[in-house]
Amino acid sequence: IFSLEEVSLHQQDIEKIQHLDKWCRELKILYLQNNLISRMENLGRLKKLEYLNLALNNIEVIENLEGCESLQKLDLTVNFIGRLSSVESLRHNVHLRELFLVGNPCSDYDGYRSYVVATLVQLQCLDGNEISRSERIRACQCLEEVRRRVMEQEEQQVWRREKEKRGDTGDSPKMTSTEEQQEEQEFWNTPCSFTPESRLEAHRHLEEKRRAMEKSKEKKPKPQRTLITEDGRVLNVNEAKLEFSLTEDEDNNQLLLDLTVYRHMDTSLLDVDIQPTYTRVSVKGKVFQLVLPVEVKPDSSVAQRSQTTGHLLLTMPRRLDVDPSRRPTLDLGSIVQRREVKDGRLEASQSSAPPAACRGGLSEAFVDDPEVPPLV
Repeated sequence: IFSLEEVSLHQQDIEKIQHLDKWCRELKILYLQNNLISRMENLGRLKKLEYLNLALNNIEVIENLEGCESLQKLDLTVNFIGRLSSVESLRHNVHLRELFLVGNPCSDYDGYRSYVVATLVQLQCLDGNEISRSERIRACQCLEEVRRRVMEQEEQQVWRREKEKRGDTGDSPKMTSTEEQQEEQEFWNTPCSFTPESRLEAHRHLEEKRRAMEKSKEKKPKPQRTLITEDGRVLNVNEAKLEFSLTEDEDNNQLLLDLTVYRHMDTSLLDVDIQPTYTRVSVKGKVFQLVLPVEVKPDSSVAQRSQTTGHLLLTMPRRLDVDPSRRPTLDLGSIVQRREVKDGRLEASQSSAPPAACRGGLSEAFVDDPEVPPLV
């Protein structure tokens, strides 16, 4: 951007010139026509600028161009320049050859052309008409008289502009739809003076209508779909509206879910989640959820995609029930009834004496106390 020599920013609803003098020092051609610019500012550092187009804006005074040393052509067509005396600031632009002021209030002044021709001696063409040598001589001869007439008309124009500014009204209160329609018709059908304020008002009016239309077209966010109810019940959902088939493979004791996924869709856009009682597949953010008729093993399940049709096949082994015959049973006959305890003391068990092999392993100091219960 720092090396740009030509920039076109026309019809961008720009209200203020900014940053160009810092970012585009090499500019030679600058188009800023048909915007809402009210002041000529931040252009003084563009030393290489040769052509500046500010037609169809809201400029009222010619100013701040003294630093544009290379300026050769300046277009200010259809603006609101009433201070014709401000053209004297262009005397410093010694290379200025063409100037366009047609369509401005000052172009209707009596003596307008003579004043500009005599003031800017370096000018060669004004409003597309070449300046002859004889015309310049005549303009210089009557410059004082022409300047006096121009100043009088300029004061009247300034007074009218002040009156127009004081006549501006504030924002209107809120209205109903019917009142808005009536206001809309009155806004466009009521004649008004062509001023910078009227241009801004029309622009802001259109901008408000555009924003209101965009806001009305905005899609309201859809409520999030319920996949599992509050009581834990899983719902069947098919947001993607995909065809599917669920079959049972009795030979291999498994469930097969064939989901008709879009053939050319990338596999990275799929997300598969298999739970014991249901399966969930996300297809480009749209959920497909199906409740399974039997429990399956999520850890042993497999998801495969066909390279020819693009279908997604989920293979889910069924969870097998435990064989009741293999379950350990409780032998009721081996249960021994517990003896009752008398006086809080345990009765000694009348167990037989230990075998000789066991007694042989005891020390001689061992005393067999019959009141001590045997260790189990």
